Amino acid sequence: MSVEKVMSSLCYFSVFFAPFLFPIIVFLVMRDEEVSYHAKRAILSHLFPFVSLILAFITLFVLDVGTVIILGIFVFGLLNVIVFIWNIVKGIQVLRW
Repeated sequence: MSVEKVMSSLCYFSVFFAPFLFPIIVFLVMRDEEVSYHAKRAILSHLFPFVSLILAFITLFVLDVGTVIILGIFVFGLLNVIVFIWNIVKGIQVLRW
């Protein structure tokens, strides 16, 4: 197993330990094009839960309709779980090829 595969995979798995920091460091340090590609994708996928959390809070404080708020929070939560699972799947896929 090559170092490039492991670093690319760790960018996705960093959702467990350093979601933003690790992929940014890998992107800046590693000069391999494949690793940089996966680091950028991991950064974007780690940003999604943060952005959706901000949108959920905006929805919570701006809208007064209880059902819409609960539905919005449920949708944002579901999307965050999907992105979390996607990161795990992508990390495994990178290790396998």
